[in-house]
Amino acid sequence: MAQTNFEKLRVYQLAEQLADLIWQIVNKWEYFPKHTVGKQMVTAADGVGSNIAEGSGRGSYLDNRRFVKIARGSLYETKNWLRRSFRRQLISDEDVKKLKPIMDQLLPSLNAYYRSIDKAAQNERTKYKAQNTKHKKQ
Repeated sequence: MAQTNFEKLRVYQLAEQLADLIWQIVNKWEYFPKHTVGKQMVTAADGVGSNIAEGSGRGSYLDNRRFVKIARGSLYETKNWLRRSFRRQLISDEDVKKLKPIMDQLLPSLNAYYRSIDKAAQNERTKYKAQNTKHKKQ
């Protein structure tokens, strides 16, 4: 399958790494934790990358920006479930050592991606206003 633009983004690649690692961890759990906390955590982690992908496919900076905010919310939800899992002794210190570097990179990357989209959206609005002002004068 050919790679699309969002797949080339570092932020998306980090989101995929996080989701895949969480899947591997949760997949080893026993039934009850897997089907309660595990499902929630996998869904939240998958939501980070899926919202980046959906936003990039919407065709407008405003939509893309909105979906990046949703992706950020999914990342915070993932962090919550990771904290719950650690406190309930479902994830080990070794798991945390694997997850922490990805988590530490992902939030700043998402925020930087959001700012770049926001800047592009503002530039697009400025051009649009200038074109409309020009047409009204004619």
